[in-house]
Amino acid sequence: MKLASVRLLTARLDELVEFYELVTQSTFARPNPVFAELVTSGGTLAIGGDATLGLFPGTGLTVASNTSAIIEFQVDDVDQERARLGDGVRVLQEPVTLPWGNRAMMLADPDGNRVNLYTPYTDEATARFAGR
Repeated sequence: MKLASVRLLTARLDELVEFYELVTQSTFARPNPVFAELVTSGGTLAIGGDATLGLFPGTGLTVASNTSAIIEFQVDDVDQERARLGDGVRVLQEPVTLPWGNRAMMLADPDGNRVNLYTPYTDEATARFAGR
């Protein structure tokens, strides 16, 4: 099995695409006016507009209602990313070294979804991510 993507549903499609393009320094494909996706070697981040909710009847999906998941991006240097992003994003947690050896910071996208940028920081963490 292969994890294919994580999809966010939003009433603010253009705002979310702009946020994730700023954070990732990448451009999303827009194959349809109500859908955008960023394909990476590790998986795809997809964003669907609220017009797509009707495609999933009976599932209970709503927009901008997540408080239990974190979208994570591994970066080369989380402190450099913090400096690059400046005041352009909402920072929930400034860079900190976590007990498992990653240095990380937590952001919120325009819908309030949690976004973690992290760098393997200790020798143990770096070894854990080698070859991934």
